[in-house]
Amino acid sequence: MRSSSDDPEQARLDAWLRERHEKQFRDSLTQGTQLLSQRRPDDALPFLERAHKLKPDHPDAALNLGGAYIMAGKYALAVSVLEVAVERHPDYAQLWINLGAAYLGNPATATDDRQRRALAAFQRALDIDPLAHNVAYNMGLIYRDRGEIAQAIAAFRQAVLADPNDRDAWRLLERLSATFDRPLG
Repeated sequence: MRSSSDDPEQARLDAWLRERHEKQFRDSLTQGTQLLSQRRPDDALPFLERAHKLKPDHPDAALNLGGAYIMAGKYALAVSVLEVAVERHPDYAQLWINLGAAYLGNPATATDDRQRRALAAFQRALDIDPLAHNVAYNMGLIYRDRGEIAQAIAAFRQAVLADPNDRDAWRLLERLSATFDRPLG
């Protein structure tokens, strides 16, 4: 039996197949990402699912597919994709951020367990990138909703350190600090 290195025709066919596979992946990921950036997750999903199927270990394929599932309200599907991705790429902060969002789901209906899982994933993202965009802010919102005001204040302080121009974080920090520091009685 001859190997493809012994057969020039087979080697050319193998190279063509690899190039075709790579092009299909790139085209699917690009198209899906563009649709996602236009806030069209349902249109993006077929492209991103294809990209993820072609390269299930590619972190950006998982990141964007998870993001599309989150935007489409398909949180369990996002979790299944993103949990595998963070196992394979544990130092990729954005994967942890999306996993936190997937765990949380709809903040208005998030259970205690979902909130705790989201907070842990967001904290992991901050451990990797202390200035990760909006992560501390989102943690502050969760802590506020949980009635854990001291933790919310700490998270909003971290948010304004990460982005001094974040007016919402400043407003919430000031409001919670004023309420929290007020003497009872």
